[in-house]
Order: sequence, then C-alpha cells, then structure tokens
Amino acid sequence: MDAEVIRLGAGHEVDVVVVGTGVGGVVAALAAKAQGLDPLLVEKSEFIGGTSSWSGGALWAPDSPVMRRCGVDDSVEDGVRYLEAVVGDVGPSTTSARKRAFVESARRVIEFLETQGVTFVYSDGTSDYYPEAPGGLARGRTHHAEIFDTRRLGEWEPWFRPQKGGISQQIVMRSLAEAPPMTIATRTVAAGRVATRVVGRTLAARVTGRHLVGMGQALMAQVLHAARNAGVLIWRRSPVTGLLVEGGRVVGVAVERETGRVEVRARCGVLLCAGGFARNESLRKEGGREPVTPAWSAVIEEDTGDLIVAARAQGAATALMDEAIWTPMSVPPDGVPVPHLWERSLPGSILVDSSGARFCNEAQSYMAIGQRMFERHRTVPAIPAWLVLDARHRRRYPLGAAPPRMNPPSWLRSGYLKRASTLEGLAGACGIDSDGLRRTVERFNAMAVAGVDTDFHRGDSLHDRVFSDPTAGANPCLGPLDHPPFYAVAMYPGDVSTCGGLVTDEHARVLRENGTPIDGLYAAGCTAAAVTGRVYPAAGCSIASAATFGYLAVRRMTGAALARR
Repeated sequence: MDAEVIRLGAGHEVDVVVVGTGVGGVVAALAAKAQGLDPLLVEKSEFIGGTSSWSGGALWAPDSPVMRRCGVDDSVEDGVRYLEAVVGDVGPSTTSARKRAFVESARRVIEFLETQGVTFVYSDGTSDYYPEAPGGLARGRTHHAEIFDTRRLGEWEPWFRPQKGGISQQIVMRSLAEAPPMTIATRTVAAGRVATRVVGRTLAARVTGRHLVGMGQALMAQVLHAARNAGVLIWRRSPVTGLLVEGGRVVGVAVERETGRVEVRARCGVLLCAGGFARNESLRKEGGREPVTPAWSAVIEEDTGDLIVAARAQGAATALMDEAIWTPMSVPPDGVPVPHLWERSLPGSILVDSSGARFCNEAQSYMAIGQRMFERHRTVPAIPAWLVLDARHRRRYPLGAAPPRMNPPSWLRSGYLKRASTLEGLAGACGIDSDGLRRTVERFNAMAVAGVDTDFHRGDSLHDRVFSDPTAGANPCLGPLDHPPFYAVAMYPGDVSTCGGLVTDEHARVLRENGTPIDGLYAAGCTAAAVTGRVYPAAGCSIASAATFGYLAVRRMTGAALARR
C-alpha cells in the first residue's frame, strides 16, 4: 500500500511528529520506531530528502565502529578535545555539554543505523580541517553510506529528491576519499586507477540499467530504504503552518494537506528538523552579513526557515543567525551555483580581491575562506573575489564540472570564465587593479618556486594537501602562474547551509531566552543553532549533528513519556 494514504488513528494523534525528511529527520523517525513509538514524518515538498540529498553525504563520527574495523586509533575524548580546541564556546549552542553529547552519540548513531541495514564506508584520508589542533586526526573521522541502487526504494523511488545536476550527478563515488584522485587523474598512475574505477562503475550502471547513487544521494536513499522497511509514515506536500500549544507545552502541529488543514497531536513531542533559512532573504539580512543572497546558495528552494519563525513566536531563542557554512561559489550561465573545493588548493591558482591582492590561504576550509571574504570586503572589495588560474592549471585539473583542457564555449561567451593572453588583459576583463595583480603573481610565483607560502602558509597543513598534486614539487599545493593564457572566475561567499537557528540543549530541547526548555519542542539539524559554532571542523559535521541530535531528541522524548506514564 502507498504509505501516504495510510490514515492516522482517531483524533490524528501519534507519539512523535518529525518535521522535515532530511537525514536528521529520517534517523529520528527510525529511532522512534526502534523505541516502539509511532512517528509521523511531515514534509512540505513533493520530494523526500532535504539538502542532505544534494550534499557530500558525509557523517563525522569519532571512534566509530567503522573506524575501529579499519584499525583507526581514535577516542571520544580526542573528539571532544578537538571540538573544544577549534570551536570553543561562542554562545549557547556550543556549550561543552552539547559538544560532548554530539561526540559521544555520533558513533552510537552509526551503530544504530547499521542495525537498520545502512552500510558505511570509512573515508580514509579525508582529514579533519584542523588536524594539527589538539585531538585532530589527519586520517579523518568522515563516513559515507555505501553506493546504493535507488530501485530498491520501490514505490518510494519517484519521491526521492533527485540530484540538482553537475559533476556529482555524472559520476558515482563511494566517498570523499575518491575525490582528490579524480582531480589529478592524469598526473599519477595511482590517481588514474581510482578515476578509471569510478568512471567504470558509473558507465557500467548506465549500461545495466542500475540507478546507482553515491555520496549524499546514497546516504539519503539508504536511510529512506530503512524507513520504508520499518513502516515509517510520511506525509509529502504537507507544510506545517503552526505549532499547537496547550498550557505552555507544544502538543502537535497544524499541517496544510491537499484536503485542507489538519491538526496532528504528538503524545511525546515535536521535532523540528526542517533545515535552515538559506532561501529566506529577510532572515539572512537580519544576520547583518552583506552582501548575501539566496542566489549564491547550494540549498534546496524549500529551505525558508518557516519552523524557526514558528518557534520564535512561542518564545524560542535563536543564535548564530549571521553565520553559515560559507563556501566559495561561482554562478555559471545556467544560474546553478557551483562550489569550488579543489581548484583553489591545486598548483597554478590564487584567489585575489579587486586590488589584485591575495587575502587568505586558498587551501583552507571553505567556511574559513567565506569568512575571510566578508572580512576583507569591509576594507577592500572582495565580493566577488577572483579565482585566477594559468593555462597549465586548466590543462591538468578540472574546473567545476569541466574536465581538464575543456573550456565550455558558453562559459567564455557569457563571461563566466574570463580568458586573456596577459595578466593585464585579465585584470581589465575582471575589474581588478592591473599593477596589484602583477605584483601579487610575481610574489606568489617566487614563493611557489621556493615551495613555501610565507604570506598565508598554503600547503603547510595536512588538510591543505587533501586536494593537491604530489608531482608539483616540495609543496604540492603551490605552483607558479606562468603559462598563458590566464583565466579567472568570480567567486562569491555562497553556502551549503545556514548555521543559525533555535537554541537547544544537549537533549535537543528548544530553549527560551532564559535558558528554560519549551516543553514538548525539540530541534535538530540546521533548524537548530550549530554545535560547531562559527567553525566547520570537518567534512560531515552538519549531517552528523542533525542525525545525532535527532536521535537524542527521540531518546529524551521516550524517557519523558515513560516518566509521565
């Protein structure tokens, strides 16, 4: 039977209402089922799977069973030390209690999902973003779901949110560990073997008719498959229009169905796991960052912060509303923002402002670069900044979805990709100060030949070298820009999610400004203010925190329900 047409019991009452069908929401519903509860997943879109479906699909989980099976030496205490060192305490969302709850329970979520049939791959070598910090791990703590054939979703497959396009849809990767070799496939034999394996599995799937997906699509599809097997009820095309409150307790939600308004009561609690507010321009401007626009976001259109607004109306506190997981983005002619993760780390590239000056280590965390762009823009126009490349970079490495040596004519015609035979000509095309760019390139080239970036230390950290070219010399992230023609692409501080949201405690309970919990109301994922604060510590922290705090919310609800009974 179609799960959508199964009716709720009399009075439209369930144990748990979960709003949002990203990874965090579905994991919470699975946890509720495992605890013997009756959950309902409510989704305003026609598709199941939020921005999780468009993501890298990583889960950061220190000392997980998957890591232990791979012989990785790690511990919960090292994970906690790492978060304390790099995140610190920047407000109510980053308390030591929340950070510890996250680290201690993330591995339990992996264990739980394995019992539900989800299979994981350890992304060995996907370093923590600050591996030299106390507790940091160069091998990384990032996990991915194994490649999955979405035909196994059966009647749910048409509901599964499709990929938005781009290179991640064209190839099927098992984990982020396969991404760096793909960028240098023509440079080393080992990288070429990885690329051959990835391309081979992608082509084989097409020939055989399998609907193979990897990364975020694989994670979302696997947890949905588990939910389908567990009999989780999902309502699609059902936006929540309000919270039901009695005596100060949230007791349910009002839902707009095709047949009209429906009130659903929740005996144990309501979990808001419906994403952030990346597509809500007024909420974004409230944070004070300028310039920002949803047009630079790689987040689904439904990410409008409705539930944050609804909870605020009930007295919920918010934090970090000015912050996001900033990512350098370009906007090609089709208007779909493209994140740039590897181009800026590889030899023969620099990132400059309008004066032609570098202003950061191009190989550092994408979130840190976005923050540097905003900081620089206060004194020197740096939005857009410009990713400047030489011809050797374009011959050797991909640029977005364009393979090496291929410059799509539409990119050049539209001006998205600037090209000139001289640096002066490139500067003129981009509106960059010509003398400033020339001086910057001369200085950078000298440092690249020496193998040491004395200005911003690019390539010093092990994280910098995740995307790098070992054939480049002493510093695999550095190479001179000395092969014309030269290229440039405008870079904007886009995002892959917002960090601001409802203030919650270590049990995912939503808190008021005075720190007291709103009875019956929980939040996780990007609906809650980030436990990682103003730093992105490693690949997979966002999805892992969504899944972990969704899991913890249900456990708290179960305990509270038993106590009441």
